[in-house]
Amino acid sequence: MKAKKIMALCMAAMMTLSLAACGSTPTTGSGSGSGSGSSGDEVDLSDIIPKETVTLDVYDQLANYSGEQIGWFGQIMLEKFNVKLNIIPESEGTFQTRMESGNLGDLVIWGNDSDQYLQAIEKGMLFDWNEDNLLDEYGPYIKEHFTAALNKNKQISGGTLYGYGFDVALNAQERQEMMYEWDLRWDLYKELGYPEINNLDDMVEVLAQMKEICPTDDNGKTTYGVSLFNDWDGDMVMFVKSTASAYYGYDEFGFGLYNPTDQTYHPCLEENGPYLTCLKFYNTLYQKGLLDPDSQTQKYDGMVEDYQNGTAFLNVFNFLGSAMYNSETHAAEGKIMAPCPPKEATPICYGQNIYGGNRPWTIGAKTEYPELCMAILNWLSTPEGRMTAEYGPKDVCWYYDENGKTQFTDLGRSAKLDGKTQMADGYSGTFEDGNFKMNNTTWGIDAANLDSNGDTFNYKKWECNAAQANSEIEADWREHNGTTTFDSMFDDWNYRLSPGTMYSATPRSEELDLIWQQVATCIKNGSWEAIYAKDDATFDSIVANMIAQANEYGYDQCIEFQENEAKLRAAAENDAMSGQ
Repeated sequence: MKAKKIMALCMAAMMTLSLAACGSTPTTGSGSGSGSGSSGDEVDLSDIIPKETVTLDVYDQLANYSGEQIGWFGQIMLEKFNVKLNIIPESEGTFQTRMESGNLGDLVIWGNDSDQYLQAIEKGMLFDWNEDNLLDEYGPYIKEHFTAALNKNKQISGGTLYGYGFDVALNAQERQEMMYEWDLRWDLYKELGYPEINNLDDMVEVLAQMKEICPTDDNGKTTYGVSLFNDWDGDMVMFVKSTASAYYGYDEFGFGLYNPTDQTYHPCLEENGPYLTCLKFYNTLYQKGLLDPDSQTQKYDGMVEDYQNGTAFLNVFNFLGSAMYNSETHAAEGKIMAPCPPKEATPICYGQNIYGGNRPWTIGAKTEYPELCMAILNWLSTPEGRMTAEYGPKDVCWYYDENGKTQFTDLGRSAKLDGKTQMADGYSGTFEDGNFKMNNTTWGIDAANLDSNGDTFNYKKWECNAAQANSEIEADWREHNGTTTFDSMFDDWNYRLSPGTMYSATPRSEELDLIWQQVATCIKNGSWEAIYAKDDATFDSIVANMIAQANEYGYDQCIEFQENEAKLRAAAENDAMSGQ
């Protein structure tokens, strides 16, 4: 780390003072909230905690991590339940291998609630939550607060309850935090004189100007406009379809994007459509030397390192841009990533979902410890469990003050801004070492925290954080945009709302699924090849070949299937918006 200049030290001192209200020591009795929630202590663990430490296998289709959960969260699991968690991420062939073995794992976390999930149910691979009163006795908090989410799971699972989806909320009338906020290096944007960014072409020009004034990152490495990775590619290249969601406001939907405003479906290979337009955006960045050439091969961790070190200037996601870059050190140096969307962008915004999303928490049918698994899920579903998974140990990293308001401790504030913060109070390693490796959520981040006095789980919206800027450069962003928090900037923005619904994807036939996988591979490989095209003519040729090959594999059959899914989704949205 470079030595700080005197001015940076002064700014750090100012920032510390401004954070005093949100980063302090818990007062006596601060652990009790004033809300109507519960800590989940009503579950009697005495008869299910193993006398000797047990290792639970967690087959997790969402995980970016493989192996034992370590660090502070691993210690909490050991102290509270006397278990170790062995995270088994999804990779090519993992699902089939585990299905053939007859044992998916103890805890099973799904990437969606359709094809593979329903296959597992058909083969008897998941535990019935109503068997032996499992939910009643060891999941009382889930049963009391997640009624709609449990009913949805039971409905899509053929009448038997196997779990519930992620990001549950209590109020369907409220929106979630804006995920696609177009985080940009605001300090460089300010240095350029706040140039107007109306569209994607303007964004390319601004990123080029940023590279001119900031050619190297914190470690002297060449800078770029963006840094990508391919770990999360599904039917399409993740960053391409996500940029379409961020710019057009359309949601990823099979091989295409769905407009929740007029309920139209746009196939990804549609001429001049949202996917191919955003594919060209990334190719343009590559041609101009503004896309990290390691993007296709560096994986998630490499991308994270790039944003932590200031190697890249733009990320459409709030959790991969500002969340990675905005450390106390960067703020003290007058640097920040903050929302700066093109004026013509109409990013999608997701409504809070009382039914939960499409990533279910479940328990494997062959587990020897169904009660223990349910007790763990029940605790993760309490406010304390949700807060702990997000921010660290209670009263070590966060607490409730005498007014029931949520506060960070000094350690918790530092840990949230910089994952390399060393833990304390008996917890080993850095915050990043021990962060929650399961990569799924129970409560939605913007849902009401029932143990607090009016707060949500989202620290950005806690009263103390909205009160004042954390640094001079954030104060500049606030003044320029006439708002207080990053998310509040979008209150009056022209975004597209996608409401939470009961919709769940229809399972595909084995024949269609084989076609689907071939088309997906074709589109992903062709898209990455197009991103790295040396010129426009090469780009056009690669895209034409990709379209021709996709059609040969049966792309039209996939689109026909998905267009019918769009009708089902539209009907579910209409029901949700009408209160049915």
